[in-house]
Amino acid sequence: MPAKGFDWPVLMRAGMQGLGLAPGAFWALTPAELRLMLGHEGGAAPLSRAGLDALVAAYPDRAKGESDE
Repeated sequence: MPAKGFDWPVLMRAGMQGLGLAPGAFWALTPAELRLMLGHEGGAAPLSRAGLDALVAAYPDRAKGESDE
């Protein structure tokens, strides 16, 4: 049966000893922030050039003086 909850001693050691965080800084972090600081992958991938090109095509800049209508 998998363990539930967080392994606080391991997390505290990683944050305070491994990352050098002060206790207050450690306890102010969210689990997602701690994971990021520890180098764990997760979340959405960064915007790629193809993604940027798609956004530019969908939402082009307007020329000066152009209106929405």
